[in-house]
Amino acid sequence: MKTIAIIGTFDTKGRELTYVQSIIEELGLNTFTMNTGVFESSYPVDVSNEEILREIDVDIKMVQKKKDRAYATDLLSKAMEKIVPRLYEEGKFDGVIAFGGTGGTSIATPGMRALPIGVPKIMVSTVASGDTSFYVGTSDLVMMPSVVDVSGLNTISTKIFQNAAHAIAGMVKFESEEYKSDKPLIGATMFGLTTPAVTAATDYLERQGYEVLIFHATGIGGRSMESLINDGFIEGVLDLTTTEWCDELFGGILNAGPHRLEAASLNKVPQVVSLGALDMVNFGPYDTVPKKYEGRKFYKHNPSVTLMRTTLEENKILGEKIAEKLNMAKENTILMIPLKGFSGLDVEGGAFEGKEEDQMLIETLKDNLRNDVVEVLEMDNEINDKKFAETAAKKLIEMIERKMEE
Repeated sequence: MKTIAIIGTFDTKGRELTYVQSIIEELGLNTFTMNTGVFESSYPVDVSNEEILREIDVDIKMVQKKKDRAYATDLLSKAMEKIVPRLYEEGKFDGVIAFGGTGGTSIATPGMRALPIGVPKIMVSTVASGDTSFYVGTSDLVMMPSVVDVSGLNTISTKIFQNAAHAIAGMVKFESEEYKSDKPLIGATMFGLTTPAVTAATDYLERQGYEVLIFHATGIGGRSMESLINDGFIEGVLDLTTTEWCDELFGGILNAGPHRLEAASLNKVPQVVSLGALDMVNFGPYDTVPKKYEGRKFYKHNPSVTLMRTTLEENKILGEKIAEKLNMAKENTILMIPLKGFSGLDVEGGAFEGKEEDQMLIETLKDNLRNDVVEVLEMDNEINDKKFAETAAKKLIEMIERKMEE
C-alpha cells in the first residue's frame, strides 16, 4: 500500500492536518506525519519536531526557549531540506502534501524541493496565488492556494483540503507506464521568438538519435536546465536563447539567476551557446513597465508580455556578462553568433532591427572573451535560419562524440 507524507505544524494545526489524514486513509492509503511546529503536538505523529531538528544537531528545547519565530523557521527549513529526501530514500513515503501560511510554507518546501522530480508533491498555502518561485525553485512542486487561512475547518477550508487530499492520492495511486529512453539527453533553451531555430535544431538532433529536453527561457526554465546539468542528467547543451540576462540586468520579469550559463562549463558538458533574444527585455502587461523606460521602443508580444528593445549601452553590459560566463568554460564550448539578428523581431525590417546595438554586443563579447577553449563561430544568418540551427546541432554532436571517444 502506498504512503503519503503529511507535513505541517501539528502543534497549532493538528485538527486541520488530521482531517486531511483521515481523508487520505479513507482512500486506502497509509499516512506518514511530520510535525514542523516549534512545540510538541497533542496529536500523534510519526516524526516529531525534535527528530527533525536532530538532523542538523539542534536541540528543540533551545529553540523553544529563544521564542524567536524567524530563528525557528530558518532552522526547521534547513533540517527539512535534509530529512525529507533521506526519509524518502528509506521508503517511508511515496508522495508528500504540506499545509501552511508563509512560515509553514517556508519550512516545508525546502524538503519537498529536494525530492527527485516525479515524486508527487503538493503545497497547500496562503501564498500560492502570488510569486511562488521562491518556494518552488526548479522542482515540480505543485502550489495550491488555500483561499482561506489554514486555520479551522469550515465551508471553504474543508473543500480545499478535500480537493488537495484527493489530488495527492490520485498522483500516488494512479501511475501510467513510465516513459523510458536510452537516448542521450540534450538540454535546449527556447523563447517564443527563437522557436524556429530550436525546433529545427531539435528535429535534426532527434533524427540523429538524441532526445531533446526543451526549457522555456523564462528564468526558471534556464535554471531548471542548469539544475539537471549539475545532477548529471544532460549530456549536451544547446543554449541558443539567453534572454534572461536582459531581464536580470535591466529589471524585466524574467531572472537568469546568479549561476545561469555556468553548469555546462563547470561540469565539462559540451555546449553550444548563442545570443538568442538578447535584443529584448521582457515585462508583463504594458502598464507594468517602469516609468523610467518611457519613450523606449516597445513591442506588445501578447496581452501579458511587453518587450523592450535593448540599447547600445545595455548591449555593452550584456556582452561583458556573457563573456564573463563563457570564460568559465573548461572544454567543449562553442559560441555561435548570428550576424543578421538575435530573434524573430531583430531582423531586417523587424520591430527590433538594431544592427548597431547587435554589433556592440558582439564586439564587446569578443573583446572580453579570454578563453582559448571557446570556439567562436560567426554566421551570416538570422538566428532562426534553418542553416544556423542545424549547424549548431551538428557542432554539438561533434563535441559529444569527440568526448565519448576520449
